[in-house]
Amino acid sequence: MKFLLIEDNQELANAIGSRMRLDGHVVDHAENLEDASEFVATGDYDLILLDIMLPDGDGREFLKRHRASDLDTPVIVLTARSQVSDRIGSLDLGADDYMTKPFDHAELEARCRAILRRRTKNTKTTIELGGVIFDPVAGRLKVAGTLVNLRNRELRLLEIFMNAPGQVFSKSKLSDRLFSYDDDVSENAIEVYIGRLRKRLSASDLGITTLRGIGYRLDQNE
Repeated sequence: MKFLLIEDNQELANAIGSRMRLDGHVVDHAENLEDASEFVATGDYDLILLDIMLPDGDGREFLKRHRASDLDTPVIVLTARSQVSDRIGSLDLGADDYMTKPFDHAELEARCRAILRRRTKNTKTTIELGGVIFDPVAGRLKVAGTLVNLRNRELRLLEIFMNAPGQVFSKSKLSDRLFSYDDDVSENAIEVYIGRLRKRLSASDLGITTLRGIGYRLDQNE
C-alpha cells in the first residue's frame, strides 16, 4: 500500500515511516500542507496520516478540502490534542480515525490495517484465487499449497493485482503505487517486478497479461 504521512516532527515521521516501510508499504512524507497538497494532486494514496498542527496551517483545513474534492482516501488524524471536541470535530470533517500522541506504533499499524480492510470491503486478511492463498498482512503467499517467498515490492505488486483481478493497470500507475516520490526508478523497473511475479505464480491458475501500450492485468486461466 502507499501512504502519505503529513507530519512536521521529523523524529516522529522517521519512526512512523520506518515501521511502515518494514511492512512493505511505500511512504511519502510531507512536512507542511503545501507539500501535502502537491503530493495529493500528483499521486494516488491508499491512506493518509495527518497531523493537525503544521507550520503553514491547520491540518483540519486540509481534511476539509480533501473531502470537498470528493476524494475518498481514508484519513487517520494524528494529534496531541486530546479533547473530546477535537476528536468529534475531526471525525465530522471526514476523518476515518483519530489517534492522540503519544501513541503505540503497533496500534497505529493495526488501525491502518482495519481501515484498509473496510475500504476493500474485505474483513478477512487472506485472498484466495486461482490456486493462490495470499495474506498481504503476514506477507505470505501459497501457490498450489507451497509457501512462496516474496520480496517487499513483489508482495505489494501482487496485492494490487489480487485486490482487483481483471482490472488493467498502466505501467505509470503501478510505478506510482510501488515507489515513493524520492525513489530513483528505472524505466524497466515495473517489467522486472512483473517478470519476477510471473515466476512466483507459474504453478497457479493465475497469470499476468501484458496489454501492449496499455498495461497489465491479472487473469485467471480457464
